[in-house]
Amino acid sequence: MGVMLGSLSDLDLRLIRVFLAIVDAGGISTAQSILNVGQSTISTQLATLETRLGFRLCERGRSGFRLTAKGERFTELARHLVGAIEDFSVQARNMDRRLVGTLRIGIIGHTPFSENIRISQAIARFRQRDEAVRLDIRVCSPGEQEERLLSGTLDIAMGYFWHRVPSLQFTPLFIERQVAYCGRDHPLFSRAGQITQAEAWEFDWGWRTYPLPQSVFPANPRSITATADNMEALAMLVLSGHHLAFLPQHFSKSYEEQGLMAPLNMQALRYDVTFHAVTRQRQSLGDIPKAFLEDLASVHLSAIPEILS
Repeated sequence: MGVMLGSLSDLDLRLIRVFLAIVDAGGISTAQSILNVGQSTISTQLATLETRLGFRLCERGRSGFRLTAKGERFTELARHLVGAIEDFSVQARNMDRRLVGTLRIGIIGHTPFSENIRISQAIARFRQRDEAVRLDIRVCSPGEQEERLLSGTLDIAMGYFWHRVPSLQFTPLFIERQVAYCGRDHPLFSRAGQITQAEAWEFDWGWRTYPLPQSVFPANPRSITATADNMEALAMLVLSGHHLAFLPQHFSKSYEEQGLMAPLNMQALRYDVTFHAVTRQRQSLGDIPKAFLEDLASVHLSAIPEILS
């Protein structure tokens, strides 16, 4: 058993921070400018940490830097430890504040500009409170958001979710329109705007890795030859000229203006999705997430009764 596994010292904490800096930099040589020390010193510190742990954290040499299996698990534990220490420090320094801690928010990529402004306004209102809260904002897919909420590594998620997990609470915020598009080099581009569902379903599609609401269309495309969990990837598929895909109308506007893609049929090949604020059940929420939900409700007036209930 390594020395560290029996006790944790100030030296160990310094070595752990050095190790995380190496991981974030992608290697010892690139960590030099971050740590402001020479490569030999960093190598010695890393070796000392491995000796105290009793196992090897990474492989380094001509083949490059690579974490071992234990190194990957230790990295995750080390990040939790450092984060907990930082939270403790913040809370200890701000004992006189009403709200102290961390608020972890998950969002999906390419939210409409108008809604990003609203989220920014909610943050501004939250910052006017008697608080000392560190915001941790992550961009992730709806599936990952649900997993993080259930595991407790997210407090609030904002996005669209097709099924309702019973242990989570969903509050509608706004509606986004999704439209089917083809790229400039696609065979349907010259007739874009007049394509029927039946005709569109015969071509290759790029599809979401998460399902559409069941009631949107009576059938799905016959040939789904690519999948993606984010807008950039779906747009790339459309721009290739080989795939059709549904994209948010606001997201696709700039591509349309450049003549790079066009909607297939604004009436027959579109659907609306509702964005939700999602949390664990209200009774299990802390004061910080509740306070932010109040501020979010204040800029989404139609959602106030449900958010605050």
